[in-house]
Formats: sequence, structure tokens, C-alpha cells
Amino acid sequence: MCALQCKVAGMDSNWASEHLQTIRTLMERSAVYRRALAPVMMSSGVIGIAAAIVPCFRPIHSNRGFAIFWMCVGILAVGTAYLQVRRQALRDQDPFWSPPTRRVTEALVPPFIAGCAIGLFLMVFDQWMGRAAWFTAAAWLILYGCALSAAGFFTPRGIKLFGFAFVLCGVGLMFSWSLIPGDLTEAAHYAMGSFFGVAHLAYGIYLYFTERQRRA
Repeated sequence: MCALQCKVAGMDSNWASEHLQTIRTLMERSAVYRRALAPVMMSSGVIGIAAAIVPCFRPIHSNRGFAIFWMCVGILAVGTAYLQVRRQALRDQDPFWSPPTRRVTEALVPPFIAGCAIGLFLMVFDQWMGRAAWFTAAAWLILYGCALSAAGFFTPRGIKLFGFAFVLCGVGLMFSWSLIPGDLTEAAHYAMGSFFGVAHLAYGIYLYFTERQRRA
């Protein structure tokens, strides 16, 4: 019994030491993460705006098409973000898959899985034309905001506030469907482009100039 207690105490001590080291590393690298966030946000914004323009030339009216299209856009944006973070890590001669990176990824995974489940549901049950795409866009905004808010515990404070703004906008979008006349699928494309495109680009530009001022 005593040996078991000593072993558990040792495991708790190792767990606490690992978390303390992760927190210390995050504090030391906060400036590095802030520099990496600006290009990540701007690239995500450009991808979101470009994606919102595509339906203007090639209309996507079905719920299944909406889900497939924006899930592919999301995968592209996330992949681009991790490539940029990796490039920043290589530039600073830091390991890419470090404990802080794992912590941020672990915080992002649950909301992203929930968002994928909603998209898959929309792909399978493609019978509620119009409104389903609008509610899906609102749900994605809320879940993405939750993901950013969770990651905000390991990144600069602005990310947490940015995520909370997404949650509020998603809730507002969810209850504003009655104000939009006609088929909401086209409006849902514009909503996705506005929040995942314009908002990201604006925040990325803000981070870029504030970081330049901080360096100066």
C-alpha cells in the first residue's frame, strides 16, 4: 500500500512538473506565438473571403454542397495555419510539435470534431433547403469561438476575446434567420465569408501592426 501511494505521488509530481514546464514555455514564447498569429489569421481570412466569392460564379444551393464546400475550406485553412506555425518554429529553431503545440491542439480538437459531425449530418440529411445551411453556419461560428476560447488559455489573451466574439456572433446568427427573406443558403455563404474571412483578415492586420509597434 505504501509503495502504491509513493508511486501515485511520483506520478502526480511528474504531471505537475510537466504542466509547470508547459506554462513556463508558453509564457516565454508568447511573443513568438503572437508573431505567428498575424500571418495565420490573415491567410485564413484570405481563404475565407475567396471561398465566399466562389458561389457567386458557381452557385452552391444544396445543403450537402454547402457542407462539403465549407468543410474543405476549413481543412485548407487549418492545414495552411499549421504549415505557417511550422515555418515560424523552424525559423526560430524551435521544435514544431512541442508541449505547448500539443496543448493548443488538444484544446481545438473537441469543438472541431463537433463541427465535423454537424457538417456530416448536413451532408447525409439533405432535405431542409435553405434554413439548415444558415443554422449550420451559426453552429460552426459558436463551436469555432469555443475552440479559440479554449486555445486562449495557452495563447495571447486576444485570441480568447476573439473566440468569445465568434460565440456571440454565432448566437446572434442563429436567432436572426427570420429576418432574412427567401432561401438562406446564399446568405449563409456570405455569413461564412464575413466572419471566417473578413473578421480573420481584420484581426490578422491588427496583430501585424501592433506587433510592429511592439518591436519598434
